[in-house]
Amino acid sequence: MDESMITGLLDWPWWALVLYTLVTTHISIIGITIYLHRQQAHRALDLSPFVGHLLRFWLWLSTATVTREWVAVHRKHHAKVETEDDPHSPVVLGIWKVLLEGRELYHRAAHDIDTLKRYGHGTPEDWIERHLYSRHSYLGIYLLLALQLLLFGPIAITIWAVQLLWQPVFAAGIINGAGHFWGYRNFETADASTNIVPWGVLIGGEELHNNHHAFASSAKLSSKPWEFDLGWIYIRALERMGLARVKKLPPSFVLRPEKSLPDVDTVKAVISNRMQVMARYARVVLRQVYRDELARCAAGERPLLKGVHKLLVREESLLNADARARLDEALSRRQALKVVYLFRQRLQSIWKERSANYERLRDALEEWCTQAEASGIRALQDFARTLPNYSTQGA
Repeated sequence: MDESMITGLLDWPWWALVLYTLVTTHISIIGITIYLHRQQAHRALDLSPFVGHLLRFWLWLSTATVTREWVAVHRKHHAKVETEDDPHSPVVLGIWKVLLEGRELYHRAAHDIDTLKRYGHGTPEDWIERHLYSRHSYLGIYLLLALQLLLFGPIAITIWAVQLLWQPVFAAGIINGAGHFWGYRNFETADASTNIVPWGVLIGGEELHNNHHAFASSAKLSSKPWEFDLGWIYIRALERMGLARVKKLPPSFVLRPEKSLPDVDTVKAVISNRMQVMARYARVVLRQVYRDELARCAAGERPLLKGVHKLLVREESLLNADARARLDEALSRRQALKVVYLFRQRLQSIWKERSANYERLRDALEEWCTQAEASGIRALQDFARTLPNYSTQGA
């Protein structure tokens, strides 16, 4: 028997085959995060036609992914997040169903005609998409299997299985499941999204899911200096080579200490950067007042207050009945906590006032700052004094 029938045309050692498998699955992750997610679904960047088509071709070849279907399902997820219409919410469906059946949930949503019509707009509709990628979506993975069998022999079946499982396990399962169930949150979005680390090399930055839900149209997913967005590194490299152009990033601001009173510029900066503003409020006001109250409370009250700081910063719509009752009990016992919590709600209500013009919003923000400075709570006063410093000029 010809030895090439057993080993394939390339008689690679085991470590080379492992490396090949990791590289090819990594390219698939790059295609998902850069092409499907950041470019196609959210229009956060432009890719050169060559790079865009190369990634589209590879995803067809290695994952049988149809661009329009993936984009439509993901956009629907954002539009209907944590509701019955969310295609893959662990809050609604349960964590294990999404972890174990993420691929099936995706396929169910991807074959819904209404979902494709409503959320699949703007995706490629050229000749090769209509006649090959979409019409024969599974042809690519069988061609890849045949090619790898020719090159590597029977071990190619194992390589192929890993390549096919990489996306449903890490993208559909971990991101859609664990990314809405476990992990930490930088921003209190109205959904249950979380950041889960360390998965950067395996998922290409997609593990920073809470950051993404806070700034869905941003090409960059990292927020903290220590967070690692591998996809962003690739995007910057492509940009330097003239093969990509970043269109959208998270809003930014500068602090101008010379401003002592809010103006229209302050309002614009605070509203556009409200996620960062509320994250700072949670860090420098709620957390500090909670620590102060915990330190001065009687021993018998400590069990009531222990862990309440997480409820203080949590998005209200995500609190269940038990958590709400526990928080209310703590607020009724500790006046300072109640005050800073109510000020948090009032601050949020300013940018929810859709009908108000900038002048009215400025007046509301100035009144909030004045009353916060009169509260007698040091952390709240310090925050209120710096809030007028927010500016979009020079950001």
